[in-house]
Amino acid sequence: MTPTCADIIAAVSSRAPLGLQESWDNSGLQVGDAAQACTGVLLALDPTEVVVAEAIGRGCNLVITHHPLLFRGLKRISGESAVERAVIAAIRAGVVIYSSHTALDSAIGGVSAEMAMRLGAEVAAPLQPTAPGASTGLGVIAELPEAMDAAGFVELVHKAFGASPVRGSVPVPGRFTRIALCGGSGGEFISAAIEAGAAAYVTADVRYHDFVDHGADIFILDIGHFESESCAKDIFYRAITEKFANFAVYYSQLETNPINYL
Repeated sequence: MTPTCADIIAAVSSRAPLGLQESWDNSGLQVGDAAQACTGVLLALDPTEVVVAEAIGRGCNLVITHHPLLFRGLKRISGESAVERAVIAAIRAGVVIYSSHTALDSAIGGVSAEMAMRLGAEVAAPLQPTAPGASTGLGVIAELPEAMDAAGFVELVHKAFGASPVRGSVPVPGRFTRIALCGGSGGEFISAAIEAGAAAYVTADVRYHDFVDHGADIFILDIGHFESESCAKDIFYRAITEKFANFAVYYSQLETNPINYL
């Protein structure tokens, strides 16, 4: 029996329960009738006009993304903004859009844990637990399989995330194994990474003054927002295909990083 869009969404939400999302977030069903039979799934980081058009072209009526389509309230849907146009295109074509943002960030095995896996590191604990002693939370503390110096770690990060160049603070001396990671904008957790004994912290969107204030205490690597969270698509893919082994699940081929390094 062909699964419904709701069935596919349930496989994703079982990995990233909506109850884990931050109070300011809007994870979950964005537009569409999830009760309809699913004709295919397209995975992307952002639910842009291009991604919706790609889904329609592929015959997929479900788009699953990390970032929500509807984040700030819309007072009208006239097609004036890119978000409005994506909403209109999806509804016209009967495309369902589901987003798992901070719910996936805080889930066990979420974005930051996936980042650690790419580095071959073992997760020890969440960086910012949802509650004291909780195994869920934003970011992770992890241990590298062997001690590395700063130069070797940067090379590993370049390869793991396709992020080159990266923004970084002054490299720490010596070798280390304990690191911290947080997908997306993780600058607010630098102090937590230092307190946890991490020698290096991999995240994105770090402010200049965060480098000034903390650069002498921890090796900060800002790899870019897109680069740090693209691995969300791998989590979605596994969640779906492990339950629906022969179902059509595609990675967006038209999505691009909106930030160019000139």
